[in-house]
Amino acid sequence: MDVFPHEFLWGGAIAANQVEGAWREDGKGLSTSDMQPQGVFGPVVERRSGDRYIKDIAIDFYHRYPQDIALFAEMGFTCLRLSIAWTRIFPDGDEEQPNEAGLAYYDQLLDELARYGIQPLVTLSHYDMPWGLVKKYGGWGNRQLIALFERYARTLFTRYQRKVKLWLTFNEINMSLHAPLTGLGLSGQLDKTAIYQAIHHQLVASARVVKACHELVPGARIGNMLLGGLTYPLSPEPNDVLAALQENRRWLFFGDVQVRGRYPGYMLRYFREEGIQLHITEEDRAALQHSVDFISFSYYMSGCATANKETAQALRGNILSMIPNPHLPSSEWGWQIDPVGLRTLLNMLWDRYQKPLFIVENGLGARDKLEAGNVINDDYRIRYLNDHLIQIREALHDGVEVMGYTSWGPIDLVSASKAEFSKRYGFIYVDQDDQGNGTLERYRKKSFYWYRDVISSQGATLQR
Repeated sequence: MDVFPHEFLWGGAIAANQVEGAWREDGKGLSTSDMQPQGVFGPVVERRSGDRYIKDIAIDFYHRYPQDIALFAEMGFTCLRLSIAWTRIFPDGDEEQPNEAGLAYYDQLLDELARYGIQPLVTLSHYDMPWGLVKKYGGWGNRQLIALFERYARTLFTRYQRKVKLWLTFNEINMSLHAPLTGLGLSGQLDKTAIYQAIHHQLVASARVVKACHELVPGARIGNMLLGGLTYPLSPEPNDVLAALQENRRWLFFGDVQVRGRYPGYMLRYFREEGIQLHITEEDRAALQHSVDFISFSYYMSGCATANKETAQALRGNILSMIPNPHLPSSEWGWQIDPVGLRTLLNMLWDRYQKPLFIVENGLGARDKLEAGNVINDDYRIRYLNDHLIQIREALHDGVEVMGYTSWGPIDLVSASKAEFSKRYGFIYVDQDDQGNGTLERYRKKSFYWYRDVISSQGATLQR
């Protein structure tokens, strides 16, 4: 029987700012996500008393987590990837003492997971940083944030050292190149030096936090997290092949530094040719040597690259401005569906790093229809996930070490890009629309039962 390894972790992934709501409860401070209520590509909105956006409530996971975790357990989850809201622990980011109410909340949540035997995989920073650090310090452009982030991380490692053994530093760290306010707390007209200096500070902070985790949490493993933007050449023309290589290196650079502990030669050349001069201290170089234990990544789609600038400009689409692949279908949101690309990416990362890999986001955003009897027939989602899981199994046969799989959005949540509910990912339907209307009741979709059977059979029920 063709099954996944016994130790393979099965589950789903959520982010605090997309599920919790309770945006001002129990001492929580304002975050970058709160200030962008229309999504990561939306404008900054000055928040006023009495205003209301759908992320402020989201799916009310802050209050309903026992019910939702029970549903995850019903599916057989052995792992839940979640993030901790930095602003619940240090509301402005630079307080001397943490907010006990925030720490206590996550204690309760982690205890609930433990009750069902679900292992937490905790992301320290998931598209969400204190707005106070943006206003007072200018975001990650300020070197002081390295120490502030390390203090935040050490607080969590000390508090939850017996409850959490799997950690991630920054969610989709390479997304900073596409959304610098969300990723780096930078706004306004930015040159490349400013962006890459802020990225450097994050990379140093990540490495210092890896060191702290190893010191404070016995038996812990801590990884990075990349947005897996696999790019193919649009044609076999050699310059297109080179363009694809360079496009992949734009995001692999983050993994290269976090795994190898130094800046790769191709990036140093890029800095020279673009006139980018970074301030890198000897202490920074020493810190970067503390490399991650595993590599985690998201994978939703692939794209193409070409050296022909006119073709590239005419064809670009989707959130990463990738050129669509003419051989692949697309989702309702223009994201190309490429299960084989996941096997390709797993092999590519394994060959490059020889460290364990963890797929921590993968899923299909679609408009689900709630039918009579509260039924949701999401066969399209089942097909998408089935085909991707088959390719993970193929990668395992290829010899790739894969730790686990957490699908994105096991329960419907507010989308990051546009802060909408109509783009649904979950196995569990949440009664809420884009205007924030609904009961927030939860309903099991057809995919809920499908995923339950996949997990219980260790993948034996997957269909080729």
